[in-house]
Amino acid sequence: MSSAVQEVAHRPWPLPEGPWVMAQSWHDLLFAHWPVDAAVMRPLLPSQLHIDIFEGQAWLAVVPFRMTGVRLRGTPAVPWLSAFPELNVRTYVTFDGKPGVWFFSLDARNSVAVAVARTWFHLPYFRARMNCAEREGWILYQSERTHRGAPVALLEGRYRPVSEVLRPQSGTLEHFLTERYCLYTTDGHGRLIRGEIHHSPWPLQRAEVEFACNSMTASLGVALTSRPLLHFARRQDVLVWHPAKIG
Repeated sequence: MSSAVQEVAHRPWPLPEGPWVMAQSWHDLLFAHWPVDAAVMRPLLPSQLHIDIFEGQAWLAVVPFRMTGVRLRGTPAVPWLSAFPELNVRTYVTFDGKPGVWFFSLDARNSVAVAVARTWFHLPYFRARMNCAEREGWILYQSERTHRGAPVALLEGRYRPVSEVLRPQSGTLEHFLTERYCLYTTDGHGRLIRGEIHHSPWPLQRAEVEFACNSMTASLGVALTSRPLLHFARRQDVLVWHPAKIG
């Protein structure tokens, strides 16, 4: 993880002040992106945030992967607590000129991680029954949300990389969708929060996917009917800073 901090030339702004507080590694990640009308997205987001668009188009993503090495700074990773599948639904926003990610939901198999993230980061994490495994080059992924009182959400399918690794260049759609170094959320009083992160440039590969079921955006009222833009990443090591209220 220490080497990740040394690679900073690709960042759009300097590293945050103060030490990072959490480290984690993401594996076998699929970016499945759909173009969505910005007018459809606007009612789903806090008024303080601007929808970030690329050539007039907003985007919505479903992102399955698995995590390992999740730990607080100065503590070791614990196998039963530090490794689990996660599944995100996200879009892209800006505040005060700083582009970032807005999460509509984050499903995870680890109940402790869900509780900590909901309390500490104010993120919409939900408990889910999940499985992630590789077989004959495909990543087999299943997720069924089990969180009491939360909207039903299912994902089942398989995906795999189909190209060599490519590094997205500044100004491209791939760079716009993936090279983001903060997230936004709100606390229980509607106050805006920014969480800074850091990682190396994304090692993307083009991908293919076969979805047997995908209802991850049903509760948003957004239908994913077009063919998604697909990218795969084998691994990304990530550092996280303490979230801070802004605005």
